[in-house]
Amino acid sequence: MLTTLRIKNLALVSDLTLELQPGCNVITGETGAGKSIIIGALNLVLGERADRTLIRSGEESCSVEAAFDVRKLRAPIKIFLEENGVEPCEDHQLVLKRTFTSAGTNRQFINGSPTTLATLGTMGEWLVDMHGPHDHQSLLHAGKQLAILDAFGGLENERNAFGELVRRRARLAEEKSALIVDEKTYAQQLDLLRFQVQEITAARLRADEEQSVEEEYHRASNAAKLLQLSRTALDALSENENSLLSQAGAIGRVLTELQRVDGSATKLVELHAQAGETLRDLQMELSRYADKVDVNPERLAELEERLNLIHSLKRKYGATLAEVLAFGEEAKAKLQSLESRDAELARLNAALDKLDADISAAGKKLSAARKKVIPQLAKSVSKQLEDLGFKQSKFDVTVSAVHEVGATGLDEIEFQFAPNPGEPAKALRAIASSGEMARVMLALKTVLAAADEIPVLVFDEVDANVGGETANAVGEKMKQIAAKRQVFCITHLPQVAAAADAHYLVSKQVKNGRTISDITLLDKKSRVSELARMLGGQSDAARKHAEALLK
Repeated sequence: MLTTLRIKNLALVSDLTLELQPGCNVITGETGAGKSIIIGALNLVLGERADRTLIRSGEESCSVEAAFDVRKLRAPIKIFLEENGVEPCEDHQLVLKRTFTSAGTNRQFINGSPTTLATLGTMGEWLVDMHGPHDHQSLLHAGKQLAILDAFGGLENERNAFGELVRRRARLAEEKSALIVDEKTYAQQLDLLRFQVQEITAARLRADEEQSVEEEYHRASNAAKLLQLSRTALDALSENENSLLSQAGAIGRVLTELQRVDGSATKLVELHAQAGETLRDLQMELSRYADKVDVNPERLAELEERLNLIHSLKRKYGATLAEVLAFGEEAKAKLQSLESRDAELARLNAALDKLDADISAAGKKLSAARKKVIPQLAKSVSKQLEDLGFKQSKFDVTVSAVHEVGATGLDEIEFQFAPNPGEPAKALRAIASSGEMARVMLALKTVLAAADEIPVLVFDEVDANVGGETANAVGEKMKQIAAKRQVFCITHLPQVAAAADAHYLVSKQVKNGRTISDITLLDKKSRVSELARMLGGQSDAARKHAEALLK
């Protein structure tokens, strides 16, 4: 559920924090007070497009923050957050934040981690189901109607399994298509793949060899200089009359004489001995190094040729030797597949035939399950519509075979509705009245409340164009849905507002010469006053009517 909503510098809102309630929440207020700002804020924090004109006049930026309690959310939110590099929820609290500036900069966060607008939008689809005055138009789409039927019947697993079969068939069909080419193209592909495989195989590459070859090439190309430098050092160290070791011997004799005269100079003799040992170690290591330096023009040419080959293969097949080797393995697999084209085609055709049989069987099973569910859905929706004022209406679902098999099954369905007795049922899209459409949507939502996994449902004046007893029924339906999910409803109907668990009033005030919108959670007494206003005034009759509605 949505627990907290904070809005800053959005339209007429300066800084507003709402602590929201479980169950059914209604929002009322005079026309123009700013009720739609709540919906606008939710849309923004759930990933909708940001409109810079919504930033409060005189401010540079706007922000919306929403906190959700997700302990009952069935969507794979933990895995999704990990895959997108987002901090996990603490104490089952998910915090979404959206900011944008007048300069057009957008930033969005989940649990304090920066994220993309697409990630925020995906999260929004799991959290909130938004219905505005025109959103019930989605009910006109066959795909949406089919999803409603499957949700009601609990057929999502069967539908998903069917979709996976169709996707597997599409992948195999792509493989087959790649094999079925004309003979000229086939021969060209074979020649190219054989060349690529032979070139990479002949190189006998190791994924880790490039660095060692470069290092050896660098040494080999500088061998003459390295040998000259090491010999010069050896000469200075030990091989001429004034070498360091010769001078060290002379110094040693002087220090030995010094020790005879002064016994306290023993430390100097010891240090000299250590220095001499270090110089002799240096001489041995320099000799070994010089012996290893090989001035070999033939080896240098080999290394240069190897490096040129490595660089050539990398230009053609990948940025690293590991990528070149991977390309070679992939080319080898493609070559084997093409060389055994007839056998591969036979294998693919057999697999496709089996999948076609599986798709047909799964599709027929899914169709049969849907046909069993349709009467139950029609009966449940008709009952809800009767409560909403359609006393003798008829709701039904027609089924027909699809022209082209897709991921959702072998069926096309269409919701049929006859609002008046004696008239034939027509497609829902043929109904002109937005009031009728809104009530059909409300009936479907009531029926689907238990099956739907989205925890928060928002109705933005979908009760327009209804009144009287039907308004009472709309309020009751909202309350029924709220037993399973958290509901927010912006309404002008006192009957709907009276049925809510929590009632918020949006009002406009002038502070320091600026108009601001504010929202308040009403207590029982204030609620009577607001309902009386909605009923037409603050007369005793209106207040008594408001009290009666609340009871």
